[in-house]
Amino acid sequence: MATAVVRFVAAALTDRGRKRASNEDAFGYSVEDGVYVVCDGMGGAAAGEVASSIAVDEVLRVFSERNGSAVLPADAEEAISIANEAIYSRASRNYKLSGMGTTLVAAIVRNQHVWILNIGDSRCYRLRAGQLEQLTLDHSLVEEQVRLGRMTHAQALRSPLRNMITRALGTQSHVTPDCFDFDAQPGDLLLLCSDGLTRELSDALIASLVSIDLPLEDRCGSLIEAAKKAGGHDNITCVLIQATA
Repeated sequence: MATAVVRFVAAALTDRGRKRASNEDAFGYSVEDGVYVVCDGMGGAAAGEVASSIAVDEVLRVFSERNGSAVLPADAEEAISIANEAIYSRASRNYKLSGMGTTLVAAIVRNQHVWILNIGDSRCYRLRAGQLEQLTLDHSLVEEQVRLGRMTHAQALRSPLRNMITRALGTQSHVTPDCFDFDAQPGDLLLLCSDGLTRELSDALIASLVSIDLPLEDRCGSLIEAAKKAGGHDNITCVLIQATA
C-alpha cells in the first residue's frame, strides 16, 4: 500500500506577557526544510535572549545548509549539539553572559515522519482526533519528582521550586536531548510552546482553544491572549503545525 503524502503548514506567535520587561523566548521555522523550534532563554541582563536566539538560529542554519539531505534523527541531535557549543562558547568569552542557557523543543519532519526533540520544560503537544497528548517530558525538578511519585501535580504547581529545570542548552559543554518520533496523520496538529503558556493554561483549555476551526494564526493569538488573561507571568510563545493530506 502506498504511503499517504502528508504536508505541513504552520503559524507562530510570541509575546512578552504582562509581567516581564523583555522577551527571552525565541522561535523559528522553515516549512521548506521541515524544522520548527521554540526556545525559552535564561540568564541575567539580556543573556536569555542571546541564548535562545543563538539556539534557534543555529538549528535552522544547519538544516538550511543540508538542504533536505539531513539524516535523521542523528543530524537533528548534531544541530542541537552545535547550538549548545555556540551558546557555551559565547558565554565563556563574555562574563556578562556567563551561565546563560535556554530550553529547546523542536519538531523535524520528513514526508509523514516526525521527530520531536526537547531539552528543558518547553513542550510539544499533539492534537489527534480531538485528543490532546503531551509528547515531551519536562526536564524540571518538580516534574521529575512527580514522575517518581514523590510529589503530586497539585503540589508541583504550588512548589517554590517549579522554575528549576534540570537540563538546559548551553549551560554545560555537552547536553543530550530526549527524542520521540511518530508518523503524522492528516489532521494532526502539533503545538510547540514555552512554559509561559503551559503554566497559565490547563491542558483541557489548550485543547479547546487549538480545536476551534480558525486559521492557525488566530489559534496562536487565542492561546497567547488566554495566557495573558490568566496572569501572563512569563513570556509566551507557541508554534502550531498542521498536517494536511
